[in-house]
Amino acid sequence: MIKQSIEMDQAAAILKLLGDKTRLTMMRILADHDCCVCEFVAMFDTSQPAISQHIRKLKDAGLVKESRRGQWVFYSLNQQYEHFDFVQLLMNALPSQEEKLSELEKQGKRISCE
Repeated sequence: MIKQSIEMDQAAAILKLLGDKTRLTMMRILADHDCCVCEFVAMFDTSQPAISQHIRKLKDAGLVKESRRGQWVFYSLNQQYEHFDFVQLLMNALPSQEEKLSELEKQGKRISCE
């Protein structure tokens, strides 16, 4: 249940941002695990600049936060986001993406930047 109401334009902006399948999948993965860009690059088999653009959009909107661990940057859902309850409701309605992480582990690429 959403603890607070959300304005239609705010909901539309979030849904528009998550309307991209890659960003939506990234958000679902981040709902369960912190990840770095290198992991997303391997998961989606795409370029680092493309993944960084997706992350930047999510971060600029406040949906994702970053934390440094040594020289590496890891991303997670921003639980302090004003409409986190709405985002969490959406993420809970989506299928788990655990198989993507399991495949990375099998390939030896899980958290490959550490």
